[in-house]
Amino acid sequence: MGALVWVMMGLALWHFTVFVPDRFAGGIVGAFMGALLGALLFGLAIHGLSVPGQEDTDLLTALEGVPGALLGMAVVYLYGASRGNEPV
Repeated sequence: MGALVWVMMGLALWHFTVFVPDRFAGGIVGAFMGALLGALLFGLAIHGLSVPGQEDTDLLTALEGVPGALLGMAVVYLYGASRGNEPV
């Protein structure tokens, strides 16, 4: 259940990429993948590669996905900007 919450938080934050110039590697799909994978990997990293179950999932679990999603999107953005992706 925790993995679903992390991924949904990444999806929610991904919606805000419309306010950023599109220099993501892979465009908006690259930003989507960066947000989802970043949130999931960060959540797994702070829980020692285990996923909290339904009983252990709360609001704090959702907030754990925020830094990972932001880091994932930042990595994809910086990679795309370094390759010279210009906004459309």
